[in-house]
Amino acid sequence: MIKKEMIAMLLAGGQGSRLGVLTAKMAKPAVSFGGKYRIIDFPLSNCINSGVDTVGVLTQYQPLRLNTHIGIGIPWDLDRNIGGVTVLPPYEKSKNSEWYTGTANAIYQNIDYMETYNPDYVLILSGDHIYKMDYEVMLDYHKAHNAEVSIAVMPVPMEEAKRFGIMITDENGRITEFEEKPEHPRSNLASMGIYIFNWKTLKEALIAMADQPALDFGKHVIPYCHEKGAPLYAFEFNGYWKDVGTLESYWQANMELIDIVPEFNLYEEYWKIYTKSEALPPQYFSKDAVAERSIIGEGSEIYGKIYNSVIGRNVIIGKDAVIRDSIIMNGVVVGEGTECNKAIIAENAVIGNGCFLGYGEEKENELDPRIYNAGLVTIGEKTVIPDNIRIGKNTVVMGETTESDYKDSELPSGKFIVKAGDEA
Repeated sequence: MIKKEMIAMLLAGGQGSRLGVLTAKMAKPAVSFGGKYRIIDFPLSNCINSGVDTVGVLTQYQPLRLNTHIGIGIPWDLDRNIGGVTVLPPYEKSKNSEWYTGTANAIYQNIDYMETYNPDYVLILSGDHIYKMDYEVMLDYHKAHNAEVSIAVMPVPMEEAKRFGIMITDENGRITEFEEKPEHPRSNLASMGIYIFNWKTLKEALIAMADQPALDFGKHVIPYCHEKGAPLYAFEFNGYWKDVGTLESYWQANMELIDIVPEFNLYEEYWKIYTKSEALPPQYFSKDAVAERSIIGEGSEIYGKIYNSVIGRNVIIGKDAVIRDSIIMNGVVVGEGTECNKAIIAENAVIGNGCFLGYGEEKENELDPRIYNAGLVTIGEKTVIPDNIRIGKNTVVMGETTESDYKDSELPSGKFIVKAGDEA
Protein backbone atom coordinates (compact mmCIF):
# COMPACT_ATOMS: atom_id res chain seq x y z
CA MET A 1 0.00 0.00 0.00
CA ILE A 2 1.26 3.48 -0.91
CA LYS A 3 1.87 5.71 2.10
CA LYS A 4 2.46 9.47 1.94
CA GLU A 5 3.00 11.59 5.02
CA MET A 6 1.28 14.65 3.52
CA ILE A 7 -0.50 15.23 0.23
CA ALA A 8 -1.77 18.56 -1.11
CA MET A 9 -5.18 19.36 -2.59
CA LEU A 10 -5.04 22.52 -4.68
CA LEU A 11 -8.37 24.22 -5.38
CA ALA A 12 -8.12 25.65 -8.88
CA GLY A 13 -11.71 25.60 -10.12
CA GLY A 14 -12.56 29.23 -9.46
CA GLN A 15 -13.89 31.50 -12.15
CA GLY A 16 -12.32 34.63 -10.68
CA SER A 17 -15.26 36.74 -11.86
CA ARG A 18 -13.75 39.92 -10.38
CA LEU A 19 -10.99 39.69 -12.98
CA GLY A 20 -13.64 40.41 -15.63
CA VAL A 21 -12.68 39.61 -19.20
CA LEU A 22 -9.31 38.15 -18.13
CA THR A 23 -11.17 35.03 -16.97
CA ALA A 24 -13.84 34.95 -19.67
CA LYS A 25 -12.08 31.99 -21.30
CA MET A 26 -9.89 30.55 -18.56
CA ALA A 27 -9.85 29.75 -14.87
CA LYS A 28 -8.27 32.37 -12.61
CA PRO A 29 -5.26 30.19 -11.64
CA ALA A 30 -4.33 29.99 -15.36
CA VAL A 31 -4.06 33.78 -15.78
CA SER A 32 -0.56 35.00 -16.74
CA PHE A 33 1.52 36.65 -14.04
CA GLY A 34 4.92 38.33 -13.95
CA GLY A 35 5.72 38.05 -17.65
CA LYS A 36 6.53 34.35 -17.52
CA TYR A 37 4.32 32.50 -15.08
CA ARG A 38 0.68 31.61 -14.46
CA ILE A 39 -0.86 32.20 -11.02
CA ILE A 40 -1.01 28.46 -10.21
CA ASP A 41 2.79 28.17 -10.59
CA PHE A 42 3.24 29.76 -7.15
CA PRO A 43 1.41 27.23 -4.96
CA LEU A 44 2.71 24.36 -7.15
CA SER A 45 6.29 25.58 -6.77
CA ASN A 46 5.74 26.01 -3.02
CA CYS A 47 4.72 22.33 -2.90
CA ILE A 48 7.81 21.02 -4.63
CA ASN A 49 10.11 23.41 -2.70
CA SER A 50 8.50 22.16 0.54
CA GLY A 51 8.99 18.49 -0.32
CA VAL A 52 5.28 17.82 -1.03
CA ASP A 53 5.36 15.58 -4.09
CA THR A 54 1.71 14.50 -4.37
CA VAL A 55 -0.72 17.18 -5.48
CA GLY A 56 -4.34 16.85 -6.60
CA VAL A 57 -5.41 19.89 -8.65
CA LEU A 58 -9.19 20.36 -8.56
CA THR A 59 -10.40 22.07 -11.70
CA GLN A 60 -13.85 23.05 -12.88
CA TYR A 61 -14.37 26.39 -14.63
CA GLN A 62 -12.82 26.67 -18.14
CA PRO A 63 -10.05 24.19 -17.29
CA LEU A 64 -8.48 23.70 -20.73
CA ARG A 65 -5.62 26.21 -20.40
CA LEU A 66 -4.92 25.02 -16.87
CA ASN A 67 -4.85 21.33 -17.83
CA THR A 68 -2.54 22.01 -20.77
CA HIS A 69 -0.26 24.09 -18.57
CA ILE A 70 0.01 21.49 -15.82
CA GLY A 71 0.24 18.50 -18.17
CA ILE A 72 1.94 15.67 -16.30
CA GLY A 73 3.76 18.08 -13.99
CA ILE A 74 7.23 17.99 -15.58
CA PRO A 75 8.19 21.65 -14.87
CA TRP A 76 7.59 21.19 -11.14
CA ASP A 77 9.32 17.80 -11.07
CA LEU A 78 5.89 16.34 -10.31
CA ASP A 79 5.93 13.67 -13.03
CA ARG A 80 6.24 10.80 -10.55
CA ASN A 81 5.34 7.14 -10.82
CA ILE A 82 3.86 7.34 -7.34
CA GLY A 83 2.19 10.61 -6.46
CA GLY A 84 3.06 13.56 -8.65
CA VAL A 85 0.37 15.89 -9.94
CA THR A 86 -3.16 14.72 -10.84
CA VAL A 87 -5.82 16.96 -12.37
CA LEU A 88 -9.19 16.20 -10.74
CA PRO A 89 -12.19 17.59 -12.65
CA PRO A 90 -15.76 16.81 -11.54
CA TYR A 91 -16.80 13.49 -13.09
CA GLU A 92 -19.89 11.40 -13.83
CA LYS A 93 -20.91 9.02 -11.07
CA SER A 94 -23.40 6.17 -11.42
CA LYS A 95 -25.93 7.62 -8.96
CA ASN A 96 -25.81 11.35 -9.37
CA SER A 97 -23.45 13.78 -11.03
CA GLU A 98 -22.75 17.18 -9.70
CA TRP A 99 -20.38 20.05 -10.15
CA TYR A 100 -18.16 21.03 -7.25
CA THR A 101 -20.46 23.35 -5.31
CA GLY A 102 -18.10 24.66 -2.62
CA THR A 103 -14.45 24.41 -1.63
CA ALA A 104 -15.01 21.53 0.77
CA ASN A 105 -17.50 19.79 -1.51
CA ALA A 106 -14.75 19.58 -4.15
CA ILE A 107 -12.47 17.89 -1.62
CA TYR A 108 -15.31 15.61 -0.43
CA GLN A 109 -15.89 14.38 -3.98
CA ASN A 110 -12.24 13.27 -4.11
CA ILE A 111 -12.06 11.25 -0.88
CA ASP A 112 -11.17 8.13 -2.92
CA TYR A 113 -8.19 9.90 -4.50
CA MET A 114 -6.86 10.94 -1.08
CA GLU A 115 -7.53 7.49 0.36
CA THR A 116 -5.18 5.85 -2.17
CA TYR A 117 -2.21 7.63 -0.55
CA ASN A 118 -3.30 6.82 3.01
CA PRO A 119 -1.84 10.17 4.17
CA ASP A 120 -1.29 11.27 7.75
CA TYR A 121 -1.97 14.88 6.78
CA VAL A 122 -3.77 16.73 3.99
CA LEU A 123 -2.74 20.23 2.97
CA ILE A 124 -5.53 22.31 1.41
CA LEU A 125 -4.44 25.17 -0.86
CA SER A 126 -5.95 27.85 -3.08
CA GLY A 127 -4.75 28.13 -6.65
CA ASP A 128 -5.01 31.89 -6.85
CA HIS A 129 -2.61 33.52 -4.42
CA ILE A 130 0.89 34.86 -5.01
CA TYR A 131 3.29 33.95 -2.19
CA LYS A 132 6.23 31.76 -1.17
CA MET A 133 5.70 29.52 1.82
CA ASP A 134 7.45 26.48 3.21
CA TYR A 135 4.61 24.10 4.04
CA GLU A 136 7.07 21.85 5.88
CA VAL A 137 7.52 24.56 8.53
CA MET A 138 3.74 24.68 8.92
CA LEU A 139 3.60 20.88 9.22
CA ASP A 140 6.28 20.94 11.95
CA TYR A 141 4.19 23.53 13.80
CA HIS A 142 1.07 21.36 13.37
CA LYS A 143 2.86 18.32 14.86
CA ALA A 144 4.52 20.27 17.67
CA HIS A 145 1.11 21.51 18.88
CA ASN A 146 -0.64 18.16 18.44
CA ALA A 147 -3.15 20.02 16.28
CA GLU A 148 -5.86 18.31 14.29
CA VAL A 149 -6.35 21.38 12.11
CA SER A 150 -3.83 24.17 11.51
CA ILE A 151 -4.91 27.30 9.69
CA ALA A 152 -2.34 29.64 8.16
CA VAL A 153 -3.11 33.22 9.20
CA MET A 154 -1.52 36.55 8.61
CA PRO A 155 -1.89 39.82 10.47
CA VAL A 156 -3.84 42.40 8.43
CA PRO A 157 -4.57 46.05 9.26
CA MET A 158 -7.51 46.17 11.68
CA GLU A 159 -9.60 48.29 9.27
CA GLU A 160 -9.30 45.57 6.59
CA ALA A 161 -10.04 42.66 8.94
CA LYS A 162 -13.76 42.60 8.15
CA ARG A 163 -13.00 41.33 4.63
CA PHE A 164 -11.56 38.06 5.96
CA GLY A 165 -12.27 35.07 8.12
CA ILE A 166 -10.74 36.17 11.45
CA MET A 167 -9.18 33.86 14.07
CA ILE A 168 -9.19 34.61 17.79
CA THR A 169 -6.43 32.69 19.60
CA ASP A 170 -5.13 32.14 23.12
CA GLU A 171 -1.51 32.74 24.14
CA ASN A 172 -0.43 29.35 22.74
CA GLY A 173 -1.89 30.01 19.29
CA ARG A 174 -4.88 27.73 19.82
CA ILE A 175 -7.99 29.04 18.06
CA THR A 176 -10.74 29.77 20.54
CA GLU A 177 -13.18 31.45 18.15
CA PHE A 178 -13.42 32.50 14.55
CA GLU A 179 -15.65 34.91 12.73
CA GLU A 180 -16.38 34.95 9.00
CA LYS A 181 -16.03 38.58 7.75
CA PRO A 182 -17.05 40.18 11.08
CA GLU A 183 -18.50 43.68 11.13
CA HIS A 184 -16.50 44.51 14.33
CA PRO A 185 -13.39 42.30 14.27
CA ARG A 186 -11.82 41.37 17.61
CA SER A 187 -8.53 40.23 16.10
CA ASN A 188 -6.50 40.95 12.99
CA LEU A 189 -5.38 37.38 12.24
CA ALA A 190 -6.88 36.64 8.83
CA SER A 191 -7.24 33.14 7.42
CA MET A 192 -5.19 32.64 4.23
CA GLY A 193 -7.26 29.68 3.07
CA ILE A 194 -4.32 27.31 3.70
CA TYR A 195 -5.11 24.39 6.01
CA ILE A 196 -3.36 21.29 7.30
CA PHE A 197 -5.76 18.60 8.53
CA ASN A 198 -5.10 15.25 10.11
CA TRP A 199 -6.55 12.97 7.45
CA LYS A 200 -8.86 11.20 9.92
CA THR A 201 -10.25 14.53 11.16
CA LEU A 202 -10.81 15.85 7.63
CA LYS A 203 -12.46 12.67 6.38
CA GLU A 204 -14.83 12.50 9.33
CA ALA A 205 -15.83 16.18 8.97
CA LEU A 206 -16.40 15.90 5.21
CA ILE A 207 -18.60 12.82 5.56
CA ALA A 208 -20.56 14.31 8.47
CA MET A 209 -21.20 17.60 6.65
CA ALA A 210 -21.62 16.17 3.14
CA ASP A 211 -25.28 17.18 2.82
CA GLN A 212 -24.64 20.88 3.40
CA PRO A 213 -25.36 22.93 0.26
CA ALA A 214 -22.16 24.48 -1.15
CA LEU A 215 -20.03 22.75 1.48
CA ASP A 216 -17.30 25.19 2.49
CA PHE A 217 -14.27 25.08 4.79
CA GLY A 218 -14.81 28.43 6.50
CA LYS A 219 -18.57 28.03 6.91
CA HIS A 220 -18.97 24.31 7.63
CA VAL A 221 -15.88 22.11 8.03
CA ILE A 222 -13.83 24.29 10.40
CA PRO A 223 -16.86 25.09 12.67
CA TYR A 224 -17.69 21.36 12.74
CA CYS A 225 -14.15 20.44 13.87
CA HIS A 226 -14.21 23.24 16.43
CA GLU A 227 -17.53 22.12 17.90
CA LYS A 228 -16.25 18.56 18.18
CA GLY A 229 -13.44 19.91 20.37
CA ALA A 230 -10.64 19.18 17.85
CA PRO A 231 -7.52 21.24 18.66
CA LEU A 232 -7.33 24.03 16.04
CA TYR A 233 -4.19 26.15 15.83
CA ALA A 234 -3.27 29.32 13.95
CA PHE A 235 0.06 29.25 12.12
CA GLU A 236 1.19 32.84 11.68
CA PHE A 237 2.82 33.74 8.35
CA ASN A 238 4.63 37.04 7.96
CA GLY A 239 5.89 36.89 4.39
CA TYR A 240 4.48 38.39 1.20
CA TRP A 241 1.02 37.10 0.29
CA LYS A 242 -1.29 38.61 -2.28
CA ASP A 243 -4.78 37.64 -3.28
CA VAL A 244 -4.88 38.74 -6.92
CA GLY A 245 -8.66 38.49 -7.11
CA THR A 246 -9.38 41.96 -8.50
CA LEU A 247 -7.97 43.76 -11.54
CA GLU A 248 -6.44 46.41 -9.28
CA SER A 249 -4.72 43.90 -6.94
CA TYR A 250 -3.58 41.87 -9.98
CA TRP A 251 -2.11 44.99 -11.59
CA GLN A 252 -0.52 46.05 -8.29
CA ALA A 253 1.08 42.66 -7.62
CA ASN A 254 2.66 42.72 -11.08
CA MET A 255 3.92 46.28 -10.53
CA GLU A 256 5.43 45.27 -7.18
CA LEU A 257 7.67 42.79 -9.00
CA ILE A 258 9.54 45.69 -10.62
CA ASP A 259 10.03 47.82 -7.51
CA ILE A 260 13.66 48.77 -6.94
CA VAL A 261 13.71 46.39 -3.97
CA PRO A 262 10.82 44.05 -4.75
CA GLU A 263 8.95 42.78 -1.71
CA PHE A 264 8.32 39.61 -3.72
CA ASN A 265 11.53 38.51 -5.37
CA LEU A 266 11.36 36.20 -8.39
CA TYR A 267 15.15 35.92 -8.51
CA GLU A 268 15.93 34.02 -5.31
CA GLU A 269 18.12 31.00 -5.95
CA TYR A 270 16.91 28.89 -3.05
CA TRP A 271 13.16 29.19 -3.73
CA LYS A 272 12.63 28.89 -7.44
CA ILE A 273 9.28 29.40 -9.12
CA TYR A 274 8.84 26.73 -11.78
CA THR A 275 6.65 26.99 -14.85
CA LYS A 276 6.02 25.35 -18.19
CA SER A 277 8.52 26.96 -20.55
CA GLU A 278 8.49 26.91 -24.30
CA ALA A 279 11.74 26.84 -26.24
CA LEU A 280 11.83 30.50 -27.22
CA PRO A 281 14.58 32.72 -28.61
CA PRO A 282 15.92 35.52 -26.38
CA GLN A 283 14.35 39.00 -26.35
CA TYR A 284 15.35 41.42 -29.09
CA PHE A 285 15.78 45.17 -28.58
CA SER A 286 16.19 47.43 -31.63
CA LYS A 287 18.64 50.36 -31.54
CA ASP A 288 15.82 52.80 -30.71
CA ALA A 289 14.23 50.59 -28.05
CA VAL A 290 14.12 51.75 -24.42
CA ALA A 291 13.24 49.61 -21.40
CA GLU A 292 13.34 50.96 -17.86
CA ARG A 293 12.39 49.06 -14.69
CA SER A 294 10.49 46.40 -16.58
CA ILE A 295 10.24 42.64 -16.93
CA ILE A 296 10.41 41.46 -20.54
CA GLY A 297 9.55 37.84 -21.43
CA GLU A 298 11.48 35.60 -23.80
CA GLY A 299 10.95 35.81 -27.54
CA SER A 300 9.68 39.40 -27.35
CA GLU A 301 10.73 42.03 -29.90
CA ILE A 302 10.93 45.60 -28.64
CA TYR A 303 11.13 48.49 -31.10
CA GLY A 304 9.45 51.13 -28.89
CA LYS A 305 9.83 52.41 -25.32
CA ILE A 306 8.77 50.59 -22.16
CA TYR A 307 8.62 52.10 -18.68
CA ASN A 308 7.65 50.40 -15.43
CA SER A 309 5.79 47.53 -17.13
CA VAL A 310 5.55 43.74 -17.21
CA ILE A 311 5.79 42.30 -20.73
CA GLY A 312 5.10 38.61 -21.41
CA ARG A 313 6.56 36.19 -23.95
CA ASN A 314 6.44 36.58 -27.74
CA VAL A 315 5.23 40.18 -27.52
CA ILE A 316 5.92 42.71 -30.29
CA ILE A 317 6.07 46.38 -29.31
CA GLY A 318 6.14 48.50 -32.49
CA LYS A 319 8.42 51.40 -33.38
CA ASP A 320 7.70 54.64 -31.47
CA ALA A 321 5.16 52.88 -29.24
CA VAL A 322 5.25 53.92 -25.55
CA ILE A 323 4.16 51.51 -22.80
CA ARG A 324 3.85 52.82 -19.23
CA ASP A 325 2.68 51.12 -16.00
CA SER A 326 1.08 48.32 -18.02
CA ILE A 327 0.81 44.53 -18.14
CA ILE A 328 1.13 43.11 -21.64
CA MET A 329 0.56 39.34 -21.73
CA ASN A 330 1.99 36.67 -24.04
CA GLY A 331 1.64 36.98 -27.79
CA VAL A 332 0.30 40.57 -27.84
CA VAL A 333 1.16 42.87 -30.76
CA VAL A 334 1.21 46.63 -30.07
CA GLY A 335 1.32 48.73 -33.25
CA GLU A 336 3.69 51.55 -34.18
CA GLY A 337 3.25 54.87 -32.41
CA THR A 338 0.66 53.46 -29.98
CA GLU A 339 0.67 54.66 -26.38
CA CYS A 340 -0.55 52.51 -23.45
CA ASN A 341 -0.94 53.94 -19.96
CA LYS A 342 -1.98 51.70 -17.06
CA ALA A 343 -3.39 49.02 -19.35
CA ILE A 344 -3.85 45.28 -18.85
CA ILE A 345 -3.76 43.61 -22.26
CA ALA A 346 -4.61 39.89 -22.26
CA GLU A 347 -2.98 37.19 -24.39
CA ASN A 348 -2.81 37.37 -28.19
CA ALA A 349 -4.56 40.74 -28.48
CA VAL A 350 -3.63 43.02 -31.37
CA ILE A 351 -3.58 46.79 -30.84
CA GLY A 352 -3.39 48.82 -34.07
CA ASN A 353 -0.98 51.63 -35.00
CA GLY A 354 -1.37 55.13 -33.59
CA CYS A 355 -3.76 54.17 -30.77
CA PHE A 356 -3.86 55.81 -27.33
CA LEU A 357 -5.00 53.68 -24.37
CA GLY A 358 -5.70 55.37 -21.04
CA TYR A 359 -6.35 59.02 -21.87
CA GLY A 360 -8.51 61.63 -20.13
CA GLU A 361 -10.32 61.80 -16.81
CA GLU A 362 -11.56 58.76 -14.89
CA LYS A 363 -15.29 58.02 -15.12
CA GLU A 364 -17.21 55.17 -13.52
CA ASN A 365 -17.43 52.10 -15.74
CA GLU A 366 -20.92 51.46 -17.12
CA LEU A 367 -20.61 47.68 -17.45
CA ASP A 368 -19.47 46.86 -13.90
CA PRO A 369 -17.77 49.54 -11.79
CA ARG A 370 -16.84 46.96 -9.11
CA ILE A 371 -14.62 45.18 -11.62
CA TYR A 372 -13.37 47.87 -14.00
CA ASN A 373 -11.95 50.69 -11.91
CA ALA A 374 -8.66 52.16 -10.61
CA GLY A 375 -8.14 54.00 -13.91
CA LEU A 376 -7.23 50.78 -15.75
CA VAL A 377 -7.82 49.97 -19.40
CA THR A 378 -8.61 46.24 -19.72
CA ILE A 379 -8.31 44.51 -23.09
CA GLY A 380 -9.52 40.89 -23.33
CA GLU A 381 -7.84 37.91 -24.92
CA LYS A 382 -7.53 37.86 -28.77
CA THR A 383 -9.15 41.30 -28.92
CA VAL A 384 -8.40 43.34 -32.03
CA ILE A 385 -8.34 47.15 -31.91
CA PRO A 386 -8.04 48.96 -35.27
CA ASP A 387 -5.58 51.80 -36.01
CA ASN A 388 -5.86 55.31 -34.53
CA ILE A 389 -8.36 54.53 -31.76
CA ARG A 390 -8.37 56.46 -28.46
CA ILE A 391 -9.57 54.61 -25.35
CA GLY A 392 -10.24 56.29 -21.98
CA LYS A 393 -9.80 55.04 -18.41
CA ASN A 394 -11.95 52.46 -16.54
CA THR A 395 -12.77 50.90 -19.90
CA VAL A 396 -12.97 47.34 -21.21
CA VAL A 397 -12.79 45.99 -24.76
CA MET A 398 -13.30 42.33 -25.70
CA GLY A 399 -13.60 40.82 -29.17
CA GLU A 400 -12.60 41.68 -32.73
CA THR A 401 -13.59 45.32 -33.05
CA THR A 402 -13.68 47.45 -36.18
CA GLU A 403 -13.69 51.22 -36.71
CA SER A 404 -17.50 51.24 -36.86
CA ASP A 405 -17.59 50.11 -33.17
CA TYR A 406 -16.03 53.44 -32.11
CA LYS A 407 -17.84 56.75 -32.44
CA ASP A 408 -15.35 59.33 -33.74
CA SER A 409 -12.58 56.72 -33.31
CA GLU A 410 -12.80 56.75 -29.54
CA LEU A 411 -14.14 54.90 -26.52
CA PRO A 412 -14.50 57.48 -23.74
CA SER A 413 -13.67 56.75 -20.09
CA GLY A 414 -16.13 54.42 -18.36
CA LYS A 415 -17.44 52.89 -21.62
CA PHE A 416 -17.10 49.31 -22.84
CA ILE A 417 -17.26 47.16 -25.96
CA VAL A 418 -17.84 43.46 -25.33
CA LYS A 419 -18.76 41.52 -28.47
CA ALA A 420 -21.50 38.88 -28.32
CA GLY A 421 -20.03 35.49 -27.46
CA ASP A 422 -17.16 37.15 -25.58
CA GLU A 423 -19.14 38.06 -22.47
CA ALA A 424 -17.17 37.97 -19.28
